[in-house]
Amino acid sequence: MSCEIVFPRLLISAQKGGAGKTLFSLGLVSALSSLGKKVIPFKKGPDYIDAGWLAFAARNPCYNLDPFFMSSDIIISSFLSRASSDAIAVIEGNRGLLDGVDVEGSCSSAQLAKILKTPVILVLDCTKVTRTLAAFVKGCQILEPDLIFGGVILNQIVRARHEKIITRSIETYTDLKVLGVLPRLRKFSFPMRHLGLLPWQEHGEGDAITKTLAEKVIENVDLEKIIEISQKAPAFSSGVPLFWPSREKEVKIGVFKDKAFQFYYQENFEALKALGAELIFLDALKDSSLPDIDALYIGGGFPETQAEALEANFSLRKDIRQAAMAGLPIYAECGGLMYLGRRIIWKDKAFDMVGALPIDFEVNEKPQGHGYVKAKVVAENPFYSLGTKLLGHEFHYSKPINWSKDDVVLAMKLSKGHGFSRGYDGVVYKNILGAYTHVHVLGLPVWAVGLIEAAKKWKQGFTFDFRNICQDQTLVLNEINHFIKF
Repeated sequence: MSCEIVFPRLLISAQKGGAGKTLFSLGLVSALSSLGKKVIPFKKGPDYIDAGWLAFAARNPCYNLDPFFMSSDIIISSFLSRASSDAIAVIEGNRGLLDGVDVEGSCSSAQLAKILKTPVILVLDCTKVTRTLAAFVKGCQILEPDLIFGGVILNQIVRARHEKIITRSIETYTDLKVLGVLPRLRKFSFPMRHLGLLPWQEHGEGDAITKTLAEKVIENVDLEKIIEISQKAPAFSSGVPLFWPSREKEVKIGVFKDKAFQFYYQENFEALKALGAELIFLDALKDSSLPDIDALYIGGGFPETQAEALEANFSLRKDIRQAAMAGLPIYAECGGLMYLGRRIIWKDKAFDMVGALPIDFEVNEKPQGHGYVKAKVVAENPFYSLGTKLLGHEFHYSKPINWSKDDVVLAMKLSKGHGFSRGYDGVVYKNILGAYTHVHVLGLPVWAVGLIEAAKKWKQGFTFDFRNICQDQTLVLNEINHFIKF
């Protein structure tokens, strides 16, 4: 099936991380939405916090696209299944436009823009610089001649003369236009954490933030021109929209989604639902008991910042521990892994957690693991077959302490990344698999299949046999591959 429909779209990038592309992307999405435009947000790369803010601003789910996890065909399929001819797709890049995993810029925002034939708008941090920015823009055009450049946004402009010199330099030495200017917001502050924004769930003033940014974009940016650029994006001549086989609801999977645990990919939820799961969303800070579920999925987040409230919810922690000891399948990523341990130690204070894993976790001031992950499954576990190769990412400030290799099995050997300890990740204990590695279902469809099949076994009352579960995965994966090539 081919597709000749034009999907209006833009990719927002910059010369570096911290240049202002997230604030501009939020402002643009909010401004377009306030003018009655339908906006579908996307985020390039492994990112939850920016994606959460974009979804909040658009009042639509935000989807992630990343050439490290996904093939070009999967990226196009995922985009075609979310985008719409009557909406504007705004894709926020990550880091600098050309920054990838190697000298060729593989997996960069530029590569994503080329895959999707998407016009790029560059946000430039103008702090202490003028004419040099024209050389940067020109250099990007030379290094990536196949990119479609839509224009430039100037950020951190101090005064009119500053703006004039940069604008004239860019428009003299390149064929791009300056589409707008964001003045320095002296009274505007956006709390940061771990080199990123504070999650919107914890901010408390999300509406005020997005309203302020929308007003600044409307006042200072040529929105009509930006809309026009998005509408001139080339039509797709090929590509098949993503299609998950729809199955009847067979199992209930609990998912903690609250101030402590917010790091989930929307696509992961959609895949679980399509493959037969009813998702039961829970609040680890407020719910006093665990409902009747067949498996539990705990994503990442910041359990350390909510540690006091998590500790205070003793009845829920007790329920989870008892369920885990009884063999409930539990898949936990990063913050979820920490929550299942005995304690979280943060700022010289220890907080009791679930206690299902014989491990304490200490939160440090510096990252303990940061970046993409490549792993291979080397030990039996409830969710993955031996030999399964995983592509994922990690970003954690915590590390495990007070644990013994005699008490747990580490199921994943990493060829890239830090993981749990010395190049290994994936703690297996009972029917728990907890890892610092985050995975995206479009790069690892077996993840959703494994969770569903483990839940079905538990519901049917079978004693766990990891090998049988992994054999059953093959049947479902064959069904998925019938519709889309992974």
